[in-house]
Amino acid sequence: MSAEADSGKTEIRYDYEIRLTGLYEEYYDKIARYAYVHIGNKTDAEDIAGEVFLKALQSIKSYKERGIPMHAWLFRIAHNLVVDYLRKTKKHKLVPIDNVTVEANANPVDIAERNVEIEKMNRAMEQLTQEQREVLRLRFFGGLTSREAGGILNKSDGAVREMQRAAIEKLRKLMVAD
Repeated sequence: MSAEADSGKTEIRYDYEIRLTGLYEEYYDKIARYAYVHIGNKTDAEDIAGEVFLKALQSIKSYKERGIPMHAWLFRIAHNLVVDYLRKTKKHKLVPIDNVTVEANANPVDIAERNVEIEKMNRAMEQLTQEQREVLRLRFFGGLTSREAGGILNKSDGAVREMQRAAIEKLRKLMVAD
């Protein structure tokens, strides 16, 4: 390999590293929220978000522009790490009573009502297809555009918008019926 070609690859890698640094600032919180929605543990979600950027940095030399933005690649890494995490942990964890915190001025009725609504939403979400749930997580918790979500899911922009519309319509019906 010539010195010129080697220098060109080094420059491209350096450019990718700079872009990755900027993406860390912009997408760390979005990736952490995306992971949190899947796993329900804030600390582990933040660990996963950090690991996404570490894995991206470690494999930056193999990254190739393919018409999909680099942050879509990051969400693909996040998705894979979430799947690995869920495989390793049990679906339901017991939380010791010592770890439960209640706000000092919290109204128990309000807390109970909020918990009922959250449970109702979780049951409704389970009625959606896996793809519909993933679209909602990427769009609303990951903060991605429909085009960006489509890049991750290998779907067109229009297909993502249609899946989102159908998912929201179904959620509305389920929430009203329940």
